[in-house]
Order: sequence, then C-alpha cells, then structure tokens
Amino acid sequence: IGGGGGLARGLGGLLAGGGQGGGNLGGLIGGLVNIIGEVAAQYTPQPPPPPRSHFMNVEAGESEEVSQFRRLFVQLSGDDMEVCATELMNILNKVVARHKDLKTEGFTLDTCRSMVSVMDSDTTGKLDFEEFQYLWKNIKKWQCVYKEYEMDQSGTVGKAQLPDAFKAAGFQLSEQLYQMIIRRYADENERMDFNNFISCLVRLDGMFRAFKSLDQDGDGLVNMNIQEWLQLTMYS
Repeated sequence: IGGGGGLARGLGGLLAGGGQGGGNLGGLIGGLVNIIGEVAAQYTPQPPPPPRSHFMNVEAGESEEVSQFRRLFVQLSGDDMEVCATELMNILNKVVARHKDLKTEGFTLDTCRSMVSVMDSDTTGKLDFEEFQYLWKNIKKWQCVYKEYEMDQSGTVGKAQLPDAFKAAGFQLSEQLYQMIIRRYADENERMDFNNFISCLVRLDGMFRAFKSLDQDGDGLVNMNIQEWLQLTMYS
C-alpha cells in the first residue's frame, strides 16, 4: 500500500506511547500508559457501531482525533475505502517492526483474514471505517495488557500469566478454555507472542459479540440450525 512508512508512523503511535505530529495515533487516541488502565481492566465486549452509508459523513461535534484517524484511514484503505486482510497485515507488520520490544514473528495473512472476518459485521470481506476503528482501539487496549503481563521481559505472555492477562482484557474464562487457548495460540513452551495474543483476543471478542447477537432473550442460551452454525464457525 502506498505511503506505508508514513502510515506506520501515524498508526505506530498506538504502540509507541505518544509522540509529536498531527498524524500520530499515540496523540490521537490518548497514547499508551505503562501499566494497565482502568478502561482495559473493566473492558466488556460490545458490538461495534453499525457501518455508516459513507464514512466521510462526519458527525456533528466529531473530535479532532477522530477526524485525523479518518484521514489516516483514507490513506490506508485506498480507492474502495475499506481495509482488506492484506492491507491490515501490511500495516500491522510495519507498526510492530518499529517496536523491537514486542516479541512477534509478524502477522500472517491467515491471521489477518481471521481478524477481518470476526470484525466484518456486514460480511463484505473487508473492514469499513467504523469496523477498523473499533479493531484499532481494541489493539491499543490489549497492547497495554500484553506489556503488563509479558513474562520476565521475554516479550511473551506465559501460561501462568494468561488468566490474569485475559481478565484484565475483559475475559474471565474457564480453566478448560485456557488450556485450549494455550494449545491453539501458544508455542511449545506455552508462551504467547504478541501477534498470537492479539489475534486470540480479537477472536474472543468476535465470538462474544456473535453469541450476544444470537442470545435475543439474554438467558445465556442460543438455538441455531446447521446452516447458521456453519456460517458462524467457517467465517471466523
């Protein structure tokens, strides 16, 4: 994607904890704190805002930070005004490459396809402005959690830290599910690097939102047929 270096600098403020310049996202959405904040600790998955008919329809009273994020999105998304999995992979890898303290082998295309699919509320195969903004704000919060719980400054989150890290991110899960997550997302030493940590939380957030949308009466139970089950599980 064109202008990748400038976009990486602009969006990279998300992980850098601040910095100067109008395009720096660290300044745009508040920068990062060195410890887990109250917002992340109390995070509860919520559905992203519904997509607008045109993302350039600026809301009355929209803050300057959102307006600047919108301008960065124009550069990133290209002519179709949406972010595909390849574009997401390119920008994420440009951003994390600037932060050597984050242990990661980079985001793969398959990982980014999964993140796009669970965030893609209108099933276009791409992220519009609202969907992308929701994802980026979550990555910001979860990066704070990752830095707080990484194991012995190794750049990874270990099995012992996982329950507390996920609880800080907003998810309190059963021991059985933690074991499954370790087997799916951790390495052979039961440690989770940055890209796997983020992709796992994006998936969890998407699954919580999907369940909530199906649980119309709020009783904690859902009914679905085989077609609905396949659509939910295959596009995620």
